Order: sequence, then C-alpha cells, then structure tokens
Amino acid sequence: MAPEASAIVDSEAIERLRGECDAFRERISRLRASLGEVLVGQSRVVAEVLVALFADGHVLLEGPPGLGKTLLVRTLADAMRLDFGRVQFTPDLMPADITGTSVITDDGEGGRRRIEFRPGPIFTQLLLADEINRAAPRTQSALLEAMAERSVSVGGETRLLERPFLVLATQNPIEQEGTFPLPEAQLDRFLLKVHVPAPTRGELDEILSRTTSGRTSEATVVFDAASIREGQALARRVFLAPSIADYAARLVLATQPGGPYATEEIDRLVAVGSSPRGLIALVSTAKVAALLDGRYAVSGDDLRAMALPALRHRLVRSFEAESARRDADEIVRAVIAATPRAPEDPA
Repeated sequence: MAPEASAIVDSEAIERLRGECDAFRERISRLRASLGEVLVGQSRVVAEVLVALFADGHVLLEGPPGLGKTLLVRTLADAMRLDFGRVQFTPDLMPADITGTSVITDDGEGGRRRIEFRPGPIFTQLLLADEINRAAPRTQSALLEAMAERSVSVGGETRLLERPFLVLATQNPIEQEGTFPLPEAQLDRFLLKVHVPAPTRGELDEILSRTTSGRTSEATVVFDAASIREGQALARRVFLAPSIADYAARLVLATQPGGPYATEEIDRLVAVGSSPRGLIALVSTAKVAALLDGRYAVSGDDLRAMALPALRHRLVRSFEAESARRDADEIVRAVIAATPRAPEDPA
C-alpha cells in the first residue's frame, strides 16, 4: 500500500475511533444524569462503579448502613436494562442458595423421574451480594469461580454466565459481631474496593426533601447489555505507552516489602503487597478513566487516580501499621509519593 493510502486509512481509523469515543462519553453523561434522578450525591462512588463496569470487573462497596449502596445497585440495573439479582448474606446461607442445585423431578409421564437443575440468583447480569461478610467462608467461596471465570460448576457440569456479569458486594466496616472477614483470595477477585462516604449537609437536605414529599423518580434506560460490551471493548483499545505501563508495574512492585522498589517505610507497614491482579486492575481502570476524560491514551494521572480503589484491598498491613492505625489508603499514598514517575509524566 502506498504511503498516501496508508495515511488515509490511518486517518479514517482515527476519526472513527474519535467518533466512537465521543458517542460513548455522551452516553455516559446521560447515564450519570439518569442515576442522579434517583441518587443524591455520591458522584465519586458512581464514577468508580462505572469505571469498574466498563473495565469488566467487580466492586466491593464498603460503608455504614443507610448510605444508598443498595439503591445505587438497583438504579444501575434499571438504567442499563440488566437482569438484577440479590443475595442477602447471612450466617446460615449455603453455597447452593447462591449457585443453585440439582433436584429430582417427576416428568408426569409414567412416573419417570429426571434430574433438573434449578439456577440460583447468581445466574443474572448484575448481582448484589448484600453484607457479604456475614456469610461463612464456605458460602463466600461459592462466588469465587463466578467472579473469576464467569461460570458456575454444579453437579459436575459447568454453566457459563451471561455477559456482562458484575458482582457488587456491600459490607459494613464498623459492625464486626457475627461477621466473617473476606479472605485475601476473595478480596483479590474484586477489581475495586470503593469507600462510600456519609452525605454532606446539602445532600441530606435533598434526601429529606425527596423522601418526605412523596416525589418518586425512575432511572431512564441508557445502556443495555450489548452497548455495555461495546463500551468494554472500546476501553481496551485505549493506548498504553510502554513507559506508563512500566510506571504502573513499579507502583505495584513498590507495595511488596523486601523488594527492590519498596521503601523502608513500606517494609515496616506492609506484610503482603499487591498481586499481579492489582496491576491488571490499575491499568484496566485507568484506560476507562482516560476514555471518560476525553483522551485515548493512559496518563500517570489516570493511574494515580485509580490507585486507591485498585490497591487498598490488596495490601495486608503489618502489626506495626495496625498498631499505629495506618490504614491502607495512607500506605498507597506513600507508595505513589515514593515511586518515580515516567519521563513524560512530570510532577
């Protein structure tokens, strides 16, 4: 192909990509407006959940009761026309209550019996795992295969889940009685851990006005399953420069005590650092963040913006850090401050 023809093809491809990205951002803007008709505030939480959705990952929402975590999930399902399922986790919940089970049924023809699989609530597109840390570890582990492989194995048969499949789990960080802390293997399956803050004074006034006046709003449908998959594919096409990829790798390696990139402070405060899944989460969410900001290449700012939700739940603090009440967010900020940036990423 002649250079002139190649340039025309490249120009057309760039223009087509720009058009797809502009249309995607416009639709995201309408989605946020739709969610705002039902939800009050929580703009950062909404933004991080949407980033996780289009990065094709699961989210752990942590916050005290009554902050709208369940309402957020329900409203998101309505605005995206996704099948919605909910599991209320309790100590007596069994794995089969989530995945489903095989039962013997009578087909009504000559008294013959057959084995029939009855799917559990996990066979949906958007699953709310409410108060996930109230279930026993055996039940919590029932989610592991579904979250990692998007499939469920029951009775010797593996069944694929419909895409997109997103788990939004909630947990209360304050009330610890009767709870079972999530094991590291399960925490690592969540792409992001999002902290849900208390509402501001103005937001409380708006919540009070809406709930006591009888006003009701419903989210307008903006996305569906097919358009979500298209958005996920578009985000994967966002460019990642080698130097920015190296910066992301160094950020993750800097969380690992005893390694060449960890500082003395990290050696003291961290018992176990981030796994490679942390790097994947950091980069995949940074791509979505860049796309939503109108750019087609990941920057260092995108990585730093997503470092807290992507890495905070992948660090195991040392006894010294717990004694000094140094939380994971402080440690991640220390890692960011101590890690040299990429050459084209000035401070």
